[in-house]
Amino acid sequence: MFKRVFFVVLALVVVLSMALAACQPAPAPTEVPPTEAPPPTEVPPTEAPPPPPTATPEPEIGSAENPIKVLFVPSVDAQAIVAGGEIMAKALNEATGLTFEVSVPTSYAATIEEMCASPKNSMGFIPALGYVLANQLCGVDVGIKAVRYGSAVYWAQFLVARDSEYKTLQDLAGKKWGLTDPGSTSGYMVPLVMLQEAGVEVGEKVETGGHPQAVKAVYNGEVDFATTFYTPPLKPEGEEPWKEGDPPDIPDELLDQCAVTEDGKGIECGGWKVLDARINIREEAPDVIQKVRILTISQGIPNDTLSFGPEFPADVREKIIAALLDFSKTDSWKESIGSKDFYNWTGITEAKDEEYDFVRKMVEAVGITLESLGK
Repeated sequence: MFKRVFFVVLALVVVLSMALAACQPAPAPTEVPPTEAPPPTEVPPTEAPPPPPTATPEPEIGSAENPIKVLFVPSVDAQAIVAGGEIMAKALNEATGLTFEVSVPTSYAATIEEMCASPKNSMGFIPALGYVLANQLCGVDVGIKAVRYGSAVYWAQFLVARDSEYKTLQDLAGKKWGLTDPGSTSGYMVPLVMLQEAGVEVGEKVETGGHPQAVKAVYNGEVDFATTFYTPPLKPEGEEPWKEGDPPDIPDELLDQCAVTEDGKGIECGGWKVLDARINIREEAPDVIQKVRILTISQGIPNDTLSFGPEFPADVREKIIAALLDFSKTDSWKESIGSKDFYNWTGITEAKDEEYDFVRKMVEAVGITLESLGK
């Protein structure tokens, strides 16, 4: 009996203990101290890249640091060109405030190449053929053209010894040709086309280096014929002016009257003034007209140009042309580009690119390139 009561009491104690344990609050969770974030890694501040170096501005075109290049082809004596070119440059400087640098490259091709190499600051006095090639090569653009005694065209002439038996181009077959320069329109290009059209195969070709030299080669008997520029003679006042189709040379009956003028600047024959390339050797050969005659001439060729580099500033170009027009009306012009020893321009007039299409067709027909002109 006792044992049974003991076990009952024990069971009750166990039950009560469990009940009391269930009623106890849950123990507070153990607090874990927060983990501190690691200090940020210090990144050194990035320095801003240095600004690009400031480009040095190009000196203004026409300034002393960037003069305008005035280029001439070596068609006459280089010293005469430089001397006359400096007179022109000084006049242009006084009129515009711009600085000019005169030079005469060694050949027509070299003049063209220099213009293309200096597209922003070059101006060149170049003939029709040179202009067409320069325009094709790099976009050189014509500004004005020459006027010679009222004409905006000129001609090529074939010169032979006065006492030779040559009468026509066909008579020149197999003969020795004294040409001026492969880049010269009147001294080579046009005569070449004329000879081809006539079916004439010449013999040796000699590059004389210029129009005076070509005349001299005939005078001295070094070549059988030569080709140079032709400008018709001025007749005495009151006589009808020379026109295309008239005989190109001085009348035979006036030959014994041909002599260098008193001022030494020309040759006159009984009142007729010689203006073609023969007068360029009058000092060393005053009897050149009596010794060298004109066999024939070409059709009219557009006159020489003043052209500008392809990137030449339009406003500067207009200023220069205006100053040149004024300069052409002065006495100094006659000592410069208007001199018989220089280019013999008696004036200038506006020129347009399409006027030289005739020469373009000639270039295409013959296949002339800058490389074929020589350096």
